[in-house]
Amino acid sequence: MGLAIADRWFETKRIDDAITLLWEPHVIRLMRCNIWHVRGRDRDLIIDTGMGIVSLREAMAPLIDKAATAVATHTHADHIGSHHEFDECAAHRLEAPWLERPSPETHLVTMDDSGNPGAGMSIAGYEIGDSLITALPHAGYSLKSYHIRPARVTLRLEEGSIIDLGDRRFEVLHLPGHSPGSIGLFEAATGTFFSGDAIYDGQLIDELPHSDVADYIRTMERLRALPVTVVHGGHCPSFGRERLIALCDVYLTAKRVR
Repeated sequence: MGLAIADRWFETKRIDDAITLLWEPHVIRLMRCNIWHVRGRDRDLIIDTGMGIVSLREAMAPLIDKAATAVATHTHADHIGSHHEFDECAAHRLEAPWLERPSPETHLVTMDDSGNPGAGMSIAGYEIGDSLITALPHAGYSLKSYHIRPARVTLRLEEGSIIDLGDRRFEVLHLPGHSPGSIGLFEAATGTFFSGDAIYDGQLIDELPHSDVADYIRTMERLRALPVTVVHGGHCPSFGRERLIALCDVYLTAKRVR
């Protein structure tokens, strides 16, 4: 496959005094998850953990100085790869079984439905080559060695659950459509919203085997009325409420409900 060796695996961007974004630049766009660290007074919050190719815990060592809870907004492979590195893990009750028993069918070498290399595939307009990564994390790394490791779910979340960091409180919003147990985390005091893959500023995916367009429509209608200040999505750059409304309207128009 002839992949180069990456100089470093994670990139980091400080959003404000409490929020830091990490991402994996050598993962293809479809699978390049936003990984969020939120510093709290009593506890830190990690929202999604990427592919798990390289230790996220080690990469986050300069950020984490206290107990931390790793939340899965949903349990697709690009969001749960490093949850096993954290003692406290949270997910919606509908997604928790997938975090504890992840699919063994996740590979870095892409396959088509017949189990053959799937170069030239696409999902919702996202092109996929013959690998989910564009560089190797270190010399000697084998693509075939990759797998998602199970994590122990210590907190099963529901609509209305609260994640309390001491000085910040995030309410869990159940936002099905992309997946049955997709969630977002909303801090009403600041209007800060971590949306996972329920909404982000890119092509949304509602055609997976467990996706549900009717649920997604209801989620979009709900999000359109949410009094957010800033949305930090599971992919793509962050945005404000005006853009949130526009993205919701695009989806709802495409599904012929507005």
